[in-house]
Amino acid sequence: MWSQKTIQLKARKRGFHLITDEIEQQIPEIKSYSVGILQLFIQHTSASLTINENADPTVRHDMEAHFNKFVPERAPYYQHTYEGDDDMPAHIKASTLGCSVMIPISHGRLALGTWQGIYLGEHRDFGGSRQIVATLHGE
Repeated sequence: MWSQKTIQLKARKRGFHLITDEIEQQIPEIKSYSVGILQLFIQHTSASLTINENADPTVRHDMEAHFNKFVPERAPYYQHTYEGDDDMPAHIKASTLGCSVMIPISHGRLALGTWQGIYLGEHRDFGGSRQIVATLHGE
């Protein structure tokens, strides 16, 4: 069985945000799958999706600090600068981390590891709400 829907994430400040609960709340259909796959695709070029540590919030802080150092604002070689200092770095961060994740479904639950959660990487200072296409496949 295939199912697809678009969900809206609330606007968040720049940084890495644990969104697993919000995803599960907006896709209750997961509970009806005994086995399957959930694919999440973010429809934006300045935000990303990834999976990482769900327990210690310092991981999210350190991720943001690392990516801000790894991809600095106002690099002299950036040409795409008319949307603000955070725009080109946001595109680079989004491409580096990616726009989608796939998560197995087992017995009506996301089969994430004990310490895993779904992250939204919000790479703009004022990115606004974000849209995700969620595609379910399974039985």
